Amino acid sequence: MLSSSIQATLVGRYAEGDYGKSKKAGEELFFRYSEETGAKVLVYRFPNLFGKWCRPNYNSAVATFCNNIANDLPIQVNDPSVDLELLYIDDLVDEMIGALKGEEHRCGYDGLDVIPDRDGRYCYCPVTHHVKLGEIVELLNTFRQQPSTLVMPEIPDNSFAKKLYSTYLSYLPKEKAIFPLNMNVDQRGSFTELLKTVNCGQFSVNISKPGITKGQHWHNSKWEFFIVVSGRALIQQRRIDSGEVLNFEVSGDRIEAVHMLPGYTHNIINLSDTDDLVTLMWANEAFNPDRPDTYFLPVE
Repeated sequence: MLSSSIQATLVGRYAEGDYGKSKKAGEELFFRYSEETGAKVLVYRFPNLFGKWCRPNYNSAVATFCNNIANDLPIQVNDPSVDLELLYIDDLVDEMIGALKGEEHRCGYDGLDVIPDRDGRYCYCPVTHHVKLGEIVELLNTFRQQPSTLVMPEIPDNSFAKKLYSTYLSYLPKEKAIFPLNMNVDQRGSFTELLKTVNCGQFSVNISKPGITKGQHWHNSKWEFFIVVSGRALIQQRRIDSGEVLNFEVSGDRIEAVHMLPGYTHNIINLSDTDDLVTLMWANEAFNPDRPDTYFLPVE
């Protein structure tokens, strides 16, 4: 197997590059060897590779950007519109394992473009990502701000953003691997926002002192899950135009999720006289102080 380079196409900005010419010569040696001996050869023209622990300040812009932004060092972007084709290390490993099993992906080339072809002369990794330099920097700055905003950006399965985030985290210094959260503390206990998402709400943890009742409010459209993970609680809900109270006794000994229904005022009561109550809470939207959708009303 030969690890060649997309520069061996000798097309466009690669037309006169000595590196590409040397890679092209290596490819031809492999193909000639195959013709002379009948041996199977696999020639891959890899695009730019990225992934955890890649050496920064060498020949990978992604590694340099990840390292510098993670460590609060300056970066230089001469042209944010430059488009890169990037191959993630895990996707490369998947292809290499497939190649060992005789399941390599074969192709031909039309300039820089891969043309899948089962009988093709070349091999390729089917999963790559085309992204502009400016988009990479924008994503990395979003990742850097996450500990302060608590907002987790969208990272769909197999997306470039998901792979870049994993790469970025591998460059974090020890002191950034841990960060404080803002605990809102009063005599009743504490409430701490843990994580916010762009489209899937937010997570929080609530700690109630013994005998304390929290809540006593309702929402028009917001809804929540309350999940007691330690202690024993009574969760009560009442539709705002009804006198019927729904009671749910829950415990960290048998973890259950309780819907906080829209239009139902609700509370949570710590039933213990000695122990704190710890409740994980998820809301379907991140809290917006300009439109809190929260209205005080006792359940009973």
